[in-house]
Amino acid sequence: MQKFLLGIDAVSTFIGKAAAWACVPLTLLICWEVFSRYALNKPHAWVLDAQIMLYGTMFMMAGAYTLAKNGHVRGDVLYGFFSPRVQAGLDLLLYIVFFLPGVLAMTWAGWNYAQESLAIREQTFSAEPLPLYPFKFVIPLAGAALLLQGVAEITRCVICLRQGAWPRRGDDVEEVDVEKLKQMVHVEGTAYDASQPVKREGQ
Repeated sequence: MQKFLLGIDAVSTFIGKAAAWACVPLTLLICWEVFSRYALNKPHAWVLDAQIMLYGTMFMMAGAYTLAKNGHVRGDVLYGFFSPRVQAGLDLLLYIVFFLPGVLAMTWAGWNYAQESLAIREQTFSAEPLPLYPFKFVIPLAGAALLLQGVAEITRCVICLRQGAWPRRGDDVEEVDVEKLKQMVHVEGTAYDASQPVKREGQ
């Protein structure tokens, strides 16, 4: 079961990291348009629509990745004080009542929405229109990825309810070096005093 869960995590991580590459053309496009607009006095009407579509793709396709890393917003003020079983029970209830109906509706409606857009070859409302229907297929794709990751999260909740501990998640890049941060906060078992400077080697 752990391999199954980590396998879904790996799929969500791949999708999220692949979508993150959209930030490269997005950044280049913005820089080029700023230069073209202000240096060459030649703005392009289609660039804003392209920026929105690139950012939307990056944002929506990152949903499953964020869920896999347990990074979505949660009211941790009270949640963090609960035991793992209480946390799992609460999460399971919320997944069943809110997550599954919402994401299922988004995926189903998004697929119909994209099909209708494809049928009419929908374009953006601009002096220089871009095809809009490829971007609208991102909606059901993002929903399907979220549903797949949601299955893994619901399974984790069931396992935690049975075993009393959360199953582990796959490792990923941390924003900070967690181990060094722990050493700073708890130096040899004593609490770190933020008012005192940290002594470096040789001092």
